[in-house]
Amino acid sequence: MPLSNRPGYLPLLLRGLLAGLAAGLLAGGFAYLAGEPHINAAIAIEQAASGGAGGEAALVERDIQSTVGLFLATGLYGVALGGILATAYTLLRRHLRTGSDTQAALGLAAAALTGIVVVPFLKYPPNPPAVGNPDTIDQRTAAYLAVLALGLVAVWAAVLAARTQSDQWRRAAAGTAAFLVVVGIAYTLLPAFHEVPADFPATLLWDFRISSLGTQAILWTALGIGFAGLIAPARRKATVAAA
Repeated sequence: MPLSNRPGYLPLLLRGLLAGLAAGLLAGGFAYLAGEPHINAAIAIEQAASGGAGGEAALVERDIQSTVGLFLATGLYGVALGGILATAYTLLRRHLRTGSDTQAALGLAAAALTGIVVVPFLKYPPNPPAVGNPDTIDQRTAAYLAVLALGLVAVWAAVLAARTQSDQWRRAAAGTAAFLVVVGIAYTLLPAFHEVPADFPATLLWDFRISSLGTQAILWTALGIGFAGLIAPARRKATVAAA
C-alpha cells in the first residue's frame, strides 16, 4: 500500500495502546496462573530462613498484590509497550522491505521480543524473591540496561548485515552472524552475577524463570498479533479517504 494511503500516527497510536492493554491483561493472566505459585513458594522460603518473620508490614496485602496489583502492572506495561510499538512502526515502516503491513508489525514485535527479552534473559535471567544481594542492585540494574540496549543493537546489526546480501540463505547467514557477534561481545564484556544460594531449590528457580519468560513471550506475541489485526481497519479507512 502506498505510504500516502497509510493511517496517521494518532490512529496507529490508539490501536497500539489498545492492543497493548489486551496483551498486558493476557500476560497478567498467565503470570497469575504460572508465576504466582512460584513467587509464593520463594517468599515462604525467605520467611522460613528468617525464622518466620516477614519483616516490615507490607503497605498492600499480598493477595491484592498478586491479583489487582499484578493485572494493573501488566496492563499498564502492555499499554506502554503498545505505544512504543506503534511509534516504532510509524517511524520505521517505510524502511522495512516488505509490502505487507501485517508482516511489518509482526516483524517489529518479534525483533523487540528478541532484543528486549530473549537476549537479556539469557545473560541475566530473573530471580524470585529471596535471591539476590541488595548491595549489588545498582550494578545489576546498570548491567541489565546495558544488555537490553545491546540486544537491540544486535537485532539492528543483523538487519543491516542481512541487507548486504542478495541470496536468501546468505542474508540469513549474515544476519545470524552479525547478531551472534554483537551478543557474544556483550556477554563477554558485561559482568556476571552469581547470587543464587546453594541451597535454593533449582526446580523452583527455573520454574520461576520460565514462567517469567513465558509472560514476556505471551505479551509481545499478543501485542504483535493484536496490533497487526487492528491496523487493518485503519488501513482501509486511509485508503477510502485517499480515494
